Amino acid sequence: MNGVFVFNKPKGITSHDVVYLFRKKFNIKKVGHTGTLDPIATGVLPICIGKGTKIAQYISSDNKEYLATFQFGFETDTLDVTGKTIKYNDVVPSLEEVVLALKNFQGQIYQKPPMYSALKVNGKKLYEFAREGIEVEIKPRLIEIEKISLIEQMSKETFKILVKCSSGTYIRSLIRDIGHLLNTCATMVELKRTRTGIFNLEDSIDENDLKNLSVKELEKFLIPIDKALYNFESFIYPDEFYDKVINGVFYKTTKLNFENPEMLKLYCKNKFIGIGEYKEDENTMGIKIKKRLIGE
Repeated sequence: MNGVFVFNKPKGITSHDVVYLFRKKFNIKKVGHTGTLDPIATGVLPICIGKGTKIAQYISSDNKEYLATFQFGFETDTLDVTGKTIKYNDVVPSLEEVVLALKNFQGQIYQKPPMYSALKVNGKKLYEFAREGIEVEIKPRLIEIEKISLIEQMSKETFKILVKCSSGTYIRSLIRDIGHLLNTCATMVELKRTRTGIFNLEDSIDENDLKNLSVKELEKFLIPIDKALYNFESFIYPDEFYDKVINGVFYKTTKLNFENPEMLKLYCKNKFIGIGEYKEDENTMGIKIKKRLIGE
């Protein structure tokens, strides 16, 4: 079994817990997720199975979409309600002020990741430093917010927003920065990831499905590897090159034009072979296979 499942992660379990559930259900070791969702978060978590684990890096870089709920008046060390409160502020902005503030975060911005995160500094995860009480300099990173809009004011202090953003965006940090811009503080209360690239909640399975459906019934939800690589261009080898391509032989071509020559899906004899790239230099041009993913 090779491909990707879209899992609707419930609140309270880790992404690693989800991997364990899939390993147990399918009796397979090669299982991985494509980017951590915190235990407090719910929603879309793509799970790679078998040779699908070899494309996890490409899926994790996809843009994301979230629904986030936050509350003004306090800030925690983790920037969500699971943490210890470290700041209080009685200032609660109006609905109009919040709407105006959100506009400041659309587009490319620099964001400082939270201390409680899996980012590494000198080979050590930031949350490990945080738990030891060690302060570490965290450099802001360039991210992009494609869209940010107010969905609902749920109470005087509580708001829900929609965020479409680049990979690497921390919604907890975004909410912290919204609070600071409005001269107060804010903390994330709930987070639901509704989309990662083409993977959305409508196509997902949940914990009950995993427990109650048979392996055969679940297989119909499996997304083939090449379909998961939706943003890759395709290259089709001539049929007579099949034996050579599955053995990694370089295929010489005339000059070809690709939008992203380093990200190609390779096919031969109507079969998906793997991931490759178009190479061009002074001496030769052609297709090189990087990852052979043909099913067994």
